[in-house]
Amino acid sequence: MTKAEVLALIPEIGEIRDTELQDKVVKVWQDAIAYRNWSVEELKSIPFTLLAEDVKISFLEHVRVVCRMCIACDEVLTEAYAERKTPVNRDYLVAGALLADVAKLLEFDKKPDGTIYKSDYGKKLRHPFSGVGLAFKYDVPAEVMHIIAVHSKEGAGEQRSPEAIIFHHADFIDFELVK
Repeated sequence: MTKAEVLALIPEIGEIRDTELQDKVVKVWQDAIAYRNWSVEELKSIPFTLLAEDVKISFLEHVRVVCRMCIACDEVLTEAYAERKTPVNRDYLVAGALLADVAKLLEFDKKPDGTIYKSDYGKKLRHPFSGVGLAFKYDVPAEVMHIIAVHSKEGAGEQRSPEAIIFHHADFIDFELVK
């Protein structure tokens, strides 16, 4: 999948001001998409979780909505607290939000009839682990890999950065409302 196609699917990548980080995020997505040769149609129809029945929200919708929730949260905190706000690196926040679930594309697989299921690979390695591996491959900053690593139950009890705290809560708002 070309860079333009990835950007068309996930325009929030354009919110990352650092063009080098933008390119790394695109490369991680390209790699994850290529792993199982996901088509654009499949990417738009994959449910964002297999942990609930009859999910009507797609994987891509979830990724994009949670990213926008993170941006909105950062904007509200900045507006409310100005210089008193805990510093947040917006590029890291957006990159982390866009990459935290990307490895679900490795965790999931598809049957010939289009049914999505948790692959044998996914039963052994959940997306926070494979996501860090994908990000590491493209030299994504450790601060972004931290968000990927600690965003789910795997991060319970770990010290989270401000960006990871914002993402973790935005992600679980969306998840809990669907579940």
